[in-house]
Amino acid sequence: MASEPSTGALLRTLAAAKPNGRFLELGTGTGSATAWILDGMDTRSGLTSVDADPAVQSIAAEVLGDDQRLNLVAQDALVFLRNEKSESYDFVFADAMPGKYEGLDEALRVVRAGSFYVIDDMLPQPSWPPGHAEKADRLLAELAISKEFRVVPMAWSTGVVIAVKR
Repeated sequence: MASEPSTGALLRTLAAAKPNGRFLELGTGTGSATAWILDGMDTRSGLTSVDADPAVQSIAAEVLGDDQRLNLVAQDALVFLRNEKSESYDFVFADAMPGKYEGLDEALRVVRAGSFYVIDDMLPQPSWPPGHAEKADRLLAELAISKEFRVVPMAWSTGVVIAVKR
């Protein structure tokens, strides 16, 4: 499911706050959010976008592949995260199950101090399968008690959460 335009505009704005930044997107999909993040980044920044489905990611590659700031990685996000150094990204947008509902600790580990971890689709949606609401509630509760992050869940757009590492 592609990010809504309001979420995209927020991603673009947050990206602009990290000049010369290292950006990570977990769940490229067809590249909707990828395009928004790139639009907010400066020319010295780089975005790595990871997706396990190379067929879907190929659409993003076709549309955005000429942007030298973009590195598309066709790999399971959990495998990717486990191979990354701690505190290596200024901005992580987890738009897939890995890095959000699976492997949250790995995703939070790669966020630098003073940097963003962003998720969306946290408000109940008709497309959610049975049991997903409980997963979302557990995730929000886990983020809320984090001592490493300051978190703001917003009942805006599809439900966006912004966390900043202390």
